[in-house]
Amino acid sequence: MKVLLNHPVREVEMKGPRRVRELLKELSLLPETVLVVRGDELVTEDDMLRDDDRIEIRPVMSGG
Repeated sequence: MKVLLNHPVREVEMKGPRRVRELLKELSLLPETVLVVRGDELVTEDDMLRDDDRIEIRPVMSGG
């Protein structure tokens, strides 16, 4: 699967299938700090990702 990371911007290839939580662990990302998007759909840690997916990982931002 293609994984686009947005901070810093880079793209990596990962093998699937695997759960989102496994992907984040392998990329050393904390689930609380990012949003994982497949197409236009927000996915959860329990969702299964396929080898042909294109995933975007965005940092969670807050402000006031």
